[in-house]
Amino acid sequence: MQIIKSISELRTALQNRSHGRTVGLVPTMGNLHEGHLELAKHCRDRCDIVVASVFVNPKQFGEAEDFSDYPRTLEDDADLLAAAGTDYVFAPTDDAMYPGGHASATNISVTTLSSELCGEHRPGHFDGVATVVTKLFNIVMPDMAFFGEKDWQQLTILSRMVADLNMPIQVIGVPTVRAPDGLALSSRNQYLSEEERQQAPVLYRTLMDIVHALQAGATSFDRLEHTARVALRSAGFEVDYVSIRHADTLAPATEEDQHYRVLAAAHLGKARLIDNVGLDLR
Repeated sequence: MQIIKSISELRTALQNRSHGRTVGLVPTMGNLHEGHLELAKHCRDRCDIVVASVFVNPKQFGEAEDFSDYPRTLEDDADLLAAAGTDYVFAPTDDAMYPGGHASATNISVTTLSSELCGEHRPGHFDGVATVVTKLFNIVMPDMAFFGEKDWQQLTILSRMVADLNMPIQVIGVPTVRAPDGLALSSRNQYLSEEERQQAPVLYRTLMDIVHALQAGATSFDRLEHTARVALRSAGFEVDYVSIRHADTLAPATEEDQHYRVLAAAHLGKARLIDNVGLDLR
């Protein structure tokens, strides 16, 4: 496996190797866990060449968020990615990705989808994600790109962006990897204290309570969301949202829908946790 920090060097390497072969991309911000490695393994299974990017993207962090504190662990990340079968780790500098500075960089915005749910609570976040992913797509020119379903809104936005901009890339969602107690794996879980880590799985269990209610025929979506918010607050969470949506469009759920996604974001101590669970009634 090779670690490359130069855009031109990566392009040259891929041009020399990729003729007639499929290239897969796994975009990450590093500080990897088993969920990231599952993306790399899926990419390895489906593509001839695996590229994983490690870049903490300043454009997707708000002013009061944890950009400066976000762990940079490239050496450890590279070892893990090598074990998962990665061919190239692309680890560019901020200057390489944003030569004129990220604040004044051209912005990619997937309207409507980016302003709801997490977008409402993290203004500009998804513009930052869409922009950096577009740049990575232009640099790597992959045939496939792999993203975790834990970030369901992000996955939906990027799928829409690729379709709208006619990018010849297949966006592939990989199921959420969970700890044995149900907590979705996340780099930000390390912000949890020992006591908070014991409480954190309540988020997943609360979403599953909604899923079970929907399976039983419940259609009072507002009431289900309210009950879930109350349960989470009682468990010590500060809730951003709990929402039942159409899984593909992220429009608010209706009784006619059969394909749901139940999404939530909530703070527990220093950690902002997100999770979602799907339900297909067809």
